[in-house]
Amino acid sequence: MPSSGPLSYLEAGVDIDAGDRLVENIKPYAKRTLRPEVLAGIGGFGALIELPKRFREPVLVAGTDGVGTKLKFAFALGKHDTIGIDLVAMSVNDILVQGAEPLFFLDYYVCERLEVDVATEVIKGIARGCEIAGCALIGGETAEHPRAFTPGEYDLAGFAVGVVEKSKAIDGGTIAAGDVLIGLASSGPHSNGFSLIRSIVESSGADMRRAVEGVTSTATLGEALLTPTRIYVKPVLTLLAQTEIKGMAHITGGGLSENTHRMFGPGLAARIDSARWPRPPIFDWLQRTGKVASAEMHRVFNCGIGLVLVVDPATAQATIDRLTTLGEAAYVIGAVEQQKPGSPGTIVI
Repeated sequence: MPSSGPLSYLEAGVDIDAGDRLVENIKPYAKRTLRPEVLAGIGGFGALIELPKRFREPVLVAGTDGVGTKLKFAFALGKHDTIGIDLVAMSVNDILVQGAEPLFFLDYYVCERLEVDVATEVIKGIARGCEIAGCALIGGETAEHPRAFTPGEYDLAGFAVGVVEKSKAIDGGTIAAGDVLIGLASSGPHSNGFSLIRSIVESSGADMRRAVEGVTSTATLGEALLTPTRIYVKPVLTLLAQTEIKGMAHITGGGLSENTHRMFGPGLAARIDSARWPRPPIFDWLQRTGKVASAEMHRVFNCGIGLVLVVDPATAQATIDRLTTLGEAAYVIGAVEQQKPGSPGTIVI
């Protein structure tokens, strides 16, 4: 029956007080991410941040992304504390490939009805991702869409802005045939290919709350799949201060086959030997359980390599040694070669 009395925003499905509680909850976590350049952060209509004074010709680099259907595993398991790390990782790793140092991050959280405890866990994860990347969480937006969004679920988006000295921006222009491809290990599927992963889990009837022999140890299958995306920012920025990196590729949607050659122009191709690094067991399980062809695995997943660097052959071993001291597992995974007419930009064997 139509209501004859006065209506309120709360009765319409939007709880302003809950939003205020969330802001107060997340302030301590956001505060830990602040950089000296932040003049005003969370709480205002906009955030103020100045460029670091050490840059003579600063160039801003921006990237935006979401987490995709990996969220479905967070909903199913009721585990929301790491998905925010994924959100940050997807954007900061993208801008890193231009050599950019991430300055700040903004998030967008949308749900049908705000559950403050769940949202707090998500944004704590976002703040943790910002800490790992060394960038400031300076604001965001929380939106309730009553009767217009799936109850009990939420979606995430975010964007990062970074800065690089104009003369040091990485554009792949110096890459040449014979250069070496170095792969940095991933932590698992990261945040890509989860529509296929969900199909494999559903069609196989796998129990996400159980460990899988040979794939997980103490973790369950669901926890293994929720392992957050690795953030490469700090070790790679340290490396860039000492070593020339000709190009970088973040291995996201499209896997190794579709992302590696994006860092250089036409006429060159990447040849990758998949036997040169240990593939995490979760990918073996996905391929075996889903009967996924090898070419499809390389076109969808990172298969254990989350970031690819291009270096001169003379510096390859020193680069790997330096990355090892910085805590990264790195491998020579292939080389750049002249592209043959009609051949793909990346060949994975």
